[in-house]
Amino acid sequence: MLYPLASLEADKLEAIKSLEKDIGSPVVALAGVEANTAPLPDDQLKKLQELEAELGVVLVAVRSN
Repeated sequence: MLYPLASLEADKLEAIKSLEKDIGSPVVALAGVEANTAPLPDDQLKKLQELEAELGVVLVAVRSN
């Protein structure tokens, strides 16, 4: 399962903004997406991790359907 930022309708966004005011902290909305990760050999995993470090992001290799 992956969790990208959720796309929200205006009413849901307003509810989250209200909660943020109540709790005094920003809230991030994520949406669950079914995905199967791809098994990678050690050398390919290392390449993925190196690019993650270079780009400053999280990368996930997924199985194609």
